[in-house]
Amino acid sequence: MLQFNERTTRLLEEAYLGADFSRRRRASFDALQPKPEDVIADIGCGNGMLTLELSRAIGAEGKVIGIDPSDDMRGAALKRCAQCTNVEIVKGTATHLPLDPASADKAVSLQVFEYLDDLPGAVSEAKRILKPGGRFVVGDMHWDTTTWFSDKPRRMRKMLDTWDEHLVERCVPAVLPPILRKAGFRVDSVTAVPFASTDLHPDGLANMMILLMKPFVVRKGVLSKEEATEWAEEQVQLAQSGRFFFSITHFVITATMPG
Repeated sequence: MLQFNERTTRLLEEAYLGADFSRRRRASFDALQPKPEDVIADIGCGNGMLTLELSRAIGAEGKVIGIDPSDDMRGAALKRCAQCTNVEIVKGTATHLPLDPASADKAVSLQVFEYLDDLPGAVSEAKRILKPGGRFVVGDMHWDTTTWFSDKPRRMRKMLDTWDEHLVERCVPAVLPPILRKAGFRVDSVTAVPFASTDLHPDGLANMMILLMKPFVVRKGVLSKEEATEWAEEQVQLAQSGRFFFSITHFVITATMPG
C-alpha cells in the first residue's frame, strides 16, 4: 500500500494543482452538482482541494465535512481551508464515517475506493449518512486501461505490475456499480474521463506516477535504485525525442439514494 505520509503529501500538493488533476476534480464536482446550503461529506478528502472548491459552491449556509485517516493529509486540508467557516476536517475512514445517520445531502469520494478492502462496507456507510434522495459520487481509475510506451516493455510491465501493489482494488469502476445496486442505490451514470498525453508534463499524471513509482519499486525490492532510475530517465528521453505516450481512463460513478 502507498503510505500517505509527509513526502507523499508534498508530491500530491504540487501535482494536484496541475491540469490533469484539476480536470479529474471537476468531473466529480460536476457530477455531484453542489447546491447552496448542501451538507456534503468529502470522503478521503486528502489535502482538501476538492473540499475547498465545494465550500465555495455551497455558501455560508452549507457545510463540507472533509474526512481522512491521514494526519499529514488532514493537516494540509486544514491549512488550505483555514479561512472557510463552512468546512470541517475530521479524522475517519470510508468504513467508519464520523457523521450521524441521514445527515448529509451528498457524498463524494475521489480516488479513495481503490485503497479499500471493504467496498460493501464503504457503500453501506455512505448509505447510512445520506438523506433520502441523496447523491453519491465516486471517482476512481480503472487501472486495466493503462497504456504506457517503453522501448523495454518487460521492464515497464514489471513496473506496472508492482505499482498495482499500492492499491487494493484496481478495477473499481467495474466492480462498484453492482455493489451500489445491491445496497439499494440507483446507479445513474458511469462516465469515462480519459487522460492521454504525448508529452511528459511536469504537472501531469504520468510525471507524478514516475515520482511515486520509482521509490516504490525499489522499496519492494523488484528493481534496484539504478534500474528504477534508468526506467524514469527513459521516459524523459522518450519525451525529448517526441516518442512519449501515456494514457489511462478515470471513471466517475454517480448514484442516488432512494427517496
